[in-house]
Amino acid sequence: MPINSSKRRERQILAAEGYLALNMPDHALRELGHIEDVGDERYNVSMLHGEALLMKGEMQPALDDFREAHKEKPTELNALMRMAWCYKRVDQLPKAIDAMKLAYQFHKDVPVVLYNLACYYSLAGEKFEALSWLGRAFRMDRELLKLVPRETDFDPLRNDLDFQHLMALTSSQK
Repeated sequence: MPINSSKRRERQILAAEGYLALNMPDHALRELGHIEDVGDERYNVSMLHGEALLMKGEMQPALDDFREAHKEKPTELNALMRMAWCYKRVDQLPKAIDAMKLAYQFHKDVPVVLYNLACYYSLAGEKFEALSWLGRAFRMDRELLKLVPRETDFDPLRNDLDFQHLMALTSSQK
């Protein structure tokens, strides 16, 4: 008995997910490339394809896939965050900020959205925006403090007295 196309597609998507979990992006891309009709799985296929390309370091094509996924599900946080991540790495920081601002519109209660906005504003040299978003992120989730020492996005602010004051103030309020 032949497998219907939706079952075959489901198996191919699961196989691609497995290959990605094993850090085998070429195998995942090959599996995704064999899907004849993505049907109602366009978002998932685009996200998986983008993730595979990210593993290969192919930022611009990955960004294209994440934008395609975003078209399918405009409020989906994962697509917006991946778009922003790629925009940053292809030197389109204003678009990374725009993607995170859009994510914030739909996900105001997710601390990492605010944290990422702080990161991107820091890189853009927008100190007061960065500190404002970072302070708000800390108020939502103090665990984010643990990320800051290793976060290179805050390097432009490390020696800034206002940044240091925010870090000291927030650390003392545990």
